[in-house]
Amino acid sequence: MNDQSDPINFEAPRPSRPVRPPALRLITVLLVAEALLLWVAVAWFVLELLTATPSSLAGALVILAIVVIAAIGVSVVASGAARGKSWMRSPAVTWQLMQIAVAVGCFQGLYARPDLGWALLIPSLVVLVLLFTPRVIDATRNTGSGNISQSE
Repeated sequence: MNDQSDPINFEAPRPSRPVRPPALRLITVLLVAEALLLWVAVAWFVLELLTATPSSLAGALVILAIVVIAAIGVSVVASGAARGKSWMRSPAVTWQLMQIAVAVGCFQGLYARPDLGWALLIPSLVVLVLLFTPRVIDATRNTGSGNISQSE
């Protein structure tokens, strides 16, 4: 009864995954870089708390908590971008707008750092523009044919 020439295939057919648009890859790379830099900032803040005496311990801990929350948030958004999830667009836009606000602050004031301002502004503008390109929107759409993640 068991015919070896016709084995039963119990594996479900795998849907073909569409090619990820280069713009979405660049968004993912930039978000991952931003997340990694935030984690570096977390490590630096912890090191500073251990080696230096802050003028306000409570203030230093609050700033550390804010940076940890931002690092977690951007890491989650970068993960969503890597998987082509539709929900990642809104928090990515929000984060880029916050980063632009910080960049603008870097260009002015007593402790102005234009180099840091440009380093924050340019990637933010690139991500904002790319997030609204039709190919990225289609690739991250829940029901679109170009959805990267078929198991949503």
